[in-house]
Amino acid sequence: MSDSLKIVPVELKEANAFISELHRHHKPVQGHRFSIGVHSNGKLVGVACVGRPVARLTPAKEVLEVTRLCTDGTKNACSILYAAAARIGKEMGYKKIQTFILETELGSSLKASGWVYEGTSPGGQWKHTDGKPRRTDQPTCPKHRYVRKLND
Repeated sequence: MSDSLKIVPVELKEANAFISELHRHHKPVQGHRFSIGVHSNGKLVGVACVGRPVARLTPAKEVLEVTRLCTDGTKNACSILYAAAARIGKEMGYKKIQTFILETELGSSLKASGWVYEGTSPGGQWKHTDGKPRRTDQPTCPKHRYVRKLND
């Protein structure tokens, strides 16, 4: 990885502004456990928002989920963000961290930072527990789940 890349803390508002401007298929997140950014020569070139798992039956006290990761295309920015999110999750005592990517995405940055493919979600529609329909302004296709074990 380039010596010019540096992990920095970012507030959710700053991460969401970056996501609003550059993310290809997702809108900003509602909340997070923490967000981090990556600077290249002092400029923000990527962000990761890490929160509780989206699937309500996944144990939120054991598992973190990278709910958004967005960069401006800077080389190695995705890999350094995934690696840093896992290190932080491990320090916080979580057992596992996971993320979901589109089937059309290769997962190269995840593999490069030690994450492992664990399966594919079925995708499609689901309803909130209050009966409201799922958002349809974001991809509902099947997605690949990648994980990294943190603590046993």
